[in-house]
Amino acid sequence: MEKTGTIFLVGAGPGDPELLTLRAARLLATAGLVVHDGLVSDEILALAPSTAQFISVAKQRARHTLPQDEINLLLVREALKGRDVVRLKGGDPLIFGRGGEESELARAHGVPVEIVPGISAANGAAAAAQIALTHRDASSIVSFVAGQCKGLSDQDWSGLAGKGRTLVIYMGVKTAPQIAEKLMADGLAPDVPVAVIENAARPEMRVVRGLLAGLPDLVIEHAIKSPALIVIGDVTARDNLTIAQTAMEAAQ
Repeated sequence: MEKTGTIFLVGAGPGDPELLTLRAARLLATAGLVVHDGLVSDEILALAPSTAQFISVAKQRARHTLPQDEINLLLVREALKGRDVVRLKGGDPLIFGRGGEESELARAHGVPVEIVPGISAANGAAAAAQIALTHRDASSIVSFVAGQCKGLSDQDWSGLAGKGRTLVIYMGVKTAPQIAEKLMADGLAPDVPVAVIENAARPEMRVVRGLLAGLPDLVIEHAIKSPALIVIGDVTARDNLTIAQTAMEAAQ
């Protein structure tokens, strides 16, 4: 009887190969089959052997190479053939990465799964932009939400953003007008600072800043495209100098 392969759900981080974990880099270096998302950079894919088979399951808004259910089945099918599968995902597999769905189906078919965490898009983007998601003087709570999830208008986001809070929105570029309208309707002030981080931790990274009411115009004016994160809260209006000055003033 042929031995069942293992599915490795590997986080590729925000795109910079140097931000991979050692475990992720080692698995890539010996991979025979890599099933990857569209957000995984070419530089990271180049770490796999030239003999490896690559299958792209890139997803774009309203157009998927493969529906998620078929991706799940693809991983299981290849593992049941005895192949180890490196399932490579941008960011972290378990933060808006569908890793939960893929691992559940694998376990249901008796396929072993190992989850290799990656630097999440939120952590990677914030670090690259030097935005402290938490700060003693500005925020003690961080929330992550998806800006393209089903029933967006029906969700209650009240309390996720505001004084002392930071809200990070994944996949929110296309729905920026609805997001801004929703947050203000839920009671968030129009002048709350925001930052949009495009292509985080990559050479072409851009960070644009503004206010919540102007978020839709900010996206249009700067032609922001995915991958991009929206960060909302007072921490986006701070920088290292501001933080240092505040600390010095508090000590005086």
